[in-house]
Amino acid sequence: MRAVSLLLKSFANFIPFLSPLLEKIPVKFLPTPVENMVALVSRTGRHMQRYDSNGCRLVVGCIPYRYKKQSTSIEDLEVLLISSQNGHSMLFPKGGWEKDECTMEQAVSRETIEEAGVIGSIECKLGKWRYKSKSKGVCRECCMFSLHVKQELPSWPEMNFRERKWVTVAQAKKECHVLWMKDALDKFVVDQMNELRKNETTTK
Repeated sequence: MRAVSLLLKSFANFIPFLSPLLEKIPVKFLPTPVENMVALVSRTGRHMQRYDSNGCRLVVGCIPYRYKKQSTSIEDLEVLLISSQNGHSMLFPKGGWEKDECTMEQAVSRETIEEAGVIGSIECKLGKWRYKSKSKGVCRECCMFSLHVKQELPSWPEMNFRERKWVTVAQAKKECHVLWMKDALDKFVVDQMNELRKNETTTK
């Protein structure tokens, strides 16, 4: 059983890289749908976690987003919230950056697939936030990114105990009670507005 577990965990590392390639292959040539392969396993345990020199656990997360109806208006911007494991709160996907992951972006892709079941392109770093875990009071430093969602999977590793919900930015601010995540959301919205203004200037 241990060998099987290790094999599945190793496979999970390659999911963010395999998914874009598999999507280009005609379905009839694939023995198993991509979404079924993605839903095989979710990582557990702390033995692969990264810590900084002060013992602060390194965490990564993202704000998954999309625009409704092919719009590029900030009013049509939606972000994806997921429920916490106990179901008592709504937040953005996040998790530990592990030792066998070369970049934070690789960890973001994995965590987002595991927790929210979406695949997308990581666009920019929003910043770093320090906080303490509620359960043990352990220091954590989370680096947040924006992620433009390209695909929403019908099944994913943590679908049995996490809800996912597309909401407006205003709704997200009401439903997410994590203060540092609200700060990250504000930074994300500012970046999006600046990008939209830049694009408008370019097209004129």
